[in-house]
Amino acid sequence: MQNIILDKEVKQMELSQKKANTLIEALPYIKKYSGKIFVIKYGGNAMIDNELKKSVMGDIALLKHVGINPVVVHGGGPNISKEMQKANIKPVFVKGLRYTDKQTMAIVKNVSLEINKEISDMLKDDNCKAENLTKGLLKTKIKDKKLGLVGKVVKVDKKKLMKKIKSGIIPVISPVGYDGKNYNNVNADTVATKVAEALKAEKLTILTDVEGVYENGRLITHLSIDVAKAHIKSGIISKGMIPKVLGCVNAVKKGVGKAHLIDGTIKHSILIEFFTDKGIGTEIVK
Repeated sequence: MQNIILDKEVKQMELSQKKANTLIEALPYIKKYSGKIFVIKYGGNAMIDNELKKSVMGDIALLKHVGINPVVVHGGGPNISKEMQKANIKPVFVKGLRYTDKQTMAIVKNVSLEINKEISDMLKDDNCKAENLTKGLLKTKIKDKKLGLVGKVVKVDKKKLMKKIKSGIIPVISPVGYDGKNYNNVNADTVATKVAEALKAEKLTILTDVEGVYENGRLITHLSIDVAKAHIKSGIISKGMIPKVLGCVNAVKKGVGKAHLIDGTIKHSILIEFFTDKGIGTEIVK
């Protein structure tokens, strides 16, 4: 019996030491990034699973509590499609972008409002100040008449964002813009990229449903701009990964420190990427 108790104590001590080592490994990164802005695009399956939701929001709250300034941009494609089906509207996609008429745009706005509130409430539950900053933030114009009310970001209200960030608030942004006449549906990856560029963020991180960019079955952990473009041209980077990689490339070219594609379905992937030596996913640098 005494041996069992001793074994438990040893295992508990080993676990405590591992946790301490993790904190020691994280400390230089916490110091390095204190006061910096991280833009995080939250989407994919991490938005559907309740445990993953809590994990992602907990990670973002931790960033804030250690002195980093996170900005959250959310997607919502699956939720929008679900509501469209309820309204007997068949989703139509043109080159990966959702065709958006006025009825669809109304659904996009309502769903985005619900998701934004859920994110803000979860961050508040983790003792963070969070606020929906969507209204008036993105000036847009129609991207292509064939896509209906799909918008292209023309301008981001940087002053509005910085004012809130400096007051300790985590901005939560929906992918909805305004073109002067109508609200526009905007790709969330694009919004995150444009926001990161406007803020000259230290990091842009896009949560995906895969580990990152692969070549011959092997994860590419680091990609330069030139190699990323070459891989798109050769077809190594294809389909839905192309706009994500291009968004990261454009952000880095326009002053963002680093861009990351990480798997949002792995618990604490944000913390692993930011606070460990090995990291996770694919990092895109100049």
